[in-house]
Amino acid sequence: MNNHSRLERANDNAAAFWLAQARVHGWQSRTRPGLTAVRCARTPDDAHRIVVTRPYSEPADLERELADLLAEWSTIRCTVEDPYGGLDLSGLGASRMPLMAVMVRDPGPVEDATTALPAVSDARGGGVLTVDEVLDRDTFAMVERTIVEGFPLPARQPWVRGEALPAGLLDAPGWRAWLGRVDGAPAGTCLTCDDGRATGVYWVATLPDQRGRGVAGAVLRTALAHAHPDRPATLVATALGEPLYRKLGFVEQAQTCWWTRTSV
Repeated sequence: MNNHSRLERANDNAAAFWLAQARVHGWQSRTRPGLTAVRCARTPDDAHRIVVTRPYSEPADLERELADLLAEWSTIRCTVEDPYGGLDLSGLGASRMPLMAVMVRDPGPVEDATTALPAVSDARGGGVLTVDEVLDRDTFAMVERTIVEGFPLPARQPWVRGEALPAGLLDAPGWRAWLGRVDGAPAGTCLTCDDGRATGVYWVATLPDQRGRGVAGAVLRTALAHAHPDRPATLVATALGEPLYRKLGFVEQAQTCWWTRTSV
């Protein structure tokens, strides 16, 4: 698989991740070859999401298309993911976020995934770390709260059950959730979304009082080992998370540019 194919698989998975949420939430969406848009209505920040999935020859044409879509949807807040880096959306009132790496891990064994998880111990005291797949709605609510408070998602605070991640997502094809606990209490989590070609990793989050204890690494190793390890795994890495992802075998495919607009 060449780098171009790996990047496209990551882009397509991100689009699938948002389309699944649109179906469960009842949001409007629009897709065409090379572009997926989701109108995240009735949310605290009402931030629409647009994912560019294929290269474009004329950035100006795509910029005009996006301007028309934002006007049609009366968009105030939005995030546009541009993994090809050719757009300039400042004219639409959007600001460019720091570049982030689109990363892909080829199929293969996950180091330490089959061994017993370590006990965690530091100045805060010891504890037993466990990681499990989430299969019931009450535990999925723990995942949602951990993401809201640990990622964090300020617009979703204070946490309201089912507002960010409705329990129906557990039934969405390809969606799985993973929860790390220390002495039984939620500590960290992530979601995976398998679209049949790749497994995307999303919203890797650790609660503030549990950071620095290896929780995120344990959650990721478990997810990678059990969520279709025969497929490539994809993610977009923050600067904070990138060293961990590289250690787990992820390789950068491109630097994606995200544009955000918070007002008009």
